[in-house]
Amino acid sequence: MSRSAYRSPAIGRRFFYLGVTVAKIEQLQCRECGRSYESAPIYVCDFCFAPLEPVFDYDDIASRISRESIKEGPASIWRYSELLPAPSDRRVDIGAGLTPLLKADRLAAELGISSLYIKNDTANPTHSFKDRVVSVALTVAREMGFDTVSCASTGNLANAVAAHAAKARLRSFVFIPANLEQGMVITTAIYGGNLVAVEGNYDHVNKLCSETAQKGEWGFVNVNLRPFYSEGSKTLAFEVAEQLGWRSPDHVVVPVASGSLLTKFRKGLQEYHKVGILDDAPHTKVHAAQAVGCNPVVAAIKGGTDVIRPVKPDTIAKSLAIGNPADGYYAAAAVSETGGTGEDVTDEEIVSGIRLLASTEGIFAETAGGVTIAALKKMAEAGVFAESETVVALITGMGLKTAEALTGRVGPNFHISGNLDKFEEEMRLLSA
Repeated sequence: MSRSAYRSPAIGRRFFYLGVTVAKIEQLQCRECGRSYESAPIYVCDFCFAPLEPVFDYDDIASRISRESIKEGPASIWRYSELLPAPSDRRVDIGAGLTPLLKADRLAAELGISSLYIKNDTANPTHSFKDRVVSVALTVAREMGFDTVSCASTGNLANAVAAHAAKARLRSFVFIPANLEQGMVITTAIYGGNLVAVEGNYDHVNKLCSETAQKGEWGFVNVNLRPFYSEGSKTLAFEVAEQLGWRSPDHVVVPVASGSLLTKFRKGLQEYHKVGILDDAPHTKVHAAQAVGCNPVVAAIKGGTDVIRPVKPDTIAKSLAIGNPADGYYAAAAVSETGGTGEDVTDEEIVSGIRLLASTEGIFAETAGGVTIAALKKMAEAGVFAESETVVALITGMGLKTAEALTGRVGPNFHISGNLDKFEEEMRLLSA
């Protein structure tokens, strides 16, 4: 099949791709002004510069999807293929999704929450929720004819793109901040793609990738493929509702970087209701969690404004360190519209959150998970959750990737010589 060109009116560049319709998605639509565009590797409206989203025919989907068809589907995100903008029969799949939703009774008792669940996305193939979005994005990229895929990343996305590209036999170029945790670097480099370390923070990396993407030769999952990529986050909402017995939770606490995960979780619940999977309209209050050192969305929520003011990140939660979040405005709006709240936490509170989750539920979360748990704790103390309500906290990545953030903060309780007498002496002191 010959390659076709699409000229983006917004930036005047041509994107080359196969010119095929991506699965059931024939159009993209501007989130603000509603203008329509063909299904192509573009991500911004040429009229108002707002983001584009895939257009689904919900009536048609409702006639083909059911709780039974979902349960009979694969044990991955692709059980929800009817609501994903990608061809399920040619998917790039290493097994993302259907991660555990765990009843967190010990943590709930510690925080004074009556019904608490942890959605443990550390169980994904590269140990973060980014496997969900990348599985969708690379399926679309391959369908469009790209032979090279890329991204700007604070770590987890880099892992996922490198891994899925290896599986799909696609060339990859992954761009990361040069000061990223070594755990994140190693768990990207191991897959054999091209890893590019850029001096500066994520916003510098993202600027470089946005400029490179304008050449139109590569599929950047979070730039020119962003309308498709971001839809993969909806599968977290789909799974939570399924695992709760086809109902939406009363509350969900979401760590916020770009803001896309939070907005798409809400969208996923809304779509489930539109196609008849949820009997009742979702009532979930969506809450945002950020670090004090990078809190543009929470600052807007607390300030009662819709203006997201960019910040210079300074936090150990590097996977959330996006100072100018692309979906920040929409994330803050989703929180407001659902009656949610926003909390920001210090680096010390992040470490305490990591330790609290590990010591009560046996889950070792990365620093973003520490943000979620520390913010959850503050919300509980503020009386945000009523006694009869169900709360879900999203843990989006595993702790071994960011273990160096805990260096000097955790370690051995005792240092003894290797003999029984010394050990028993320490035990007597401990119990005294």
